[in-house]
Amino acid sequence: MKNQYQPVAVEGYPFIALFAFCALFCAAIGWHCLATIGLCLTLFTVYFFRNPERCPPEGDNALVAPADGKIIFVGKVPEDRYFSGQDVTKVSIFMNVFNVHVNRVPISGKVIDQFYNRGRFLNASLDKASLENEQSGLLLETASGVKVLCVQIAGLIARRIVSYPDNGDSLLRGQRYGLIRFGSRVDLYFPEDVEVSAKLGDKTVAGESVLGYLK
Repeated sequence: MKNQYQPVAVEGYPFIALFAFCALFCAAIGWHCLATIGLCLTLFTVYFFRNPERCPPEGDNALVAPADGKIIFVGKVPEDRYFSGQDVTKVSIFMNVFNVHVNRVPISGKVIDQFYNRGRFLNASLDKASLENEQSGLLLETASGVKVLCVQIAGLIARRIVSYPDNGDSLLRGQRYGLIRFGSRVDLYFPEDVEVSAKLGDKTVAGESVLGYLK
């Protein structure tokens, strides 16, 4: 899959090249103010698409954060698509434009299904964004049969969700599996087989911060 070793996510290359070209062109014809703006945009885009290495915690039963950001919801909700309307635990992580936007696998398992829904582009921090915004979901099943649903959700200015795996792929906890461009959120759904340790307001680091443990 993409972006396993690159320090900058490949999805950012076209934007970086465009802003860098604009900066050089403006500098060449003497538009120094616009050249400075172009240089700042180039540097910010490199920063936005940064792709740092992460070290997942030891222990196969730890469920880690799929995204950098802030936890804006922890609680029980009904989930119809994969959990037959049963109440499951939902953890929502909001990413602002300064967070790393590469998303990581929350727990080792096999991809057994995926979905993509077109939708609106509401502020991703709103509760209704989980239902109304454009989103892409990935359902994992662990070796012990526990199912975990990870949903990437577009935000107010996010217009592109990227997910790399195919159905049947086996993924490792902490592995990069996709990204969302320019501000968004990730919702994680899991059953009572997981003992939750995440708290509202916690800051998360994708692939490292523990959200809970398989019982």
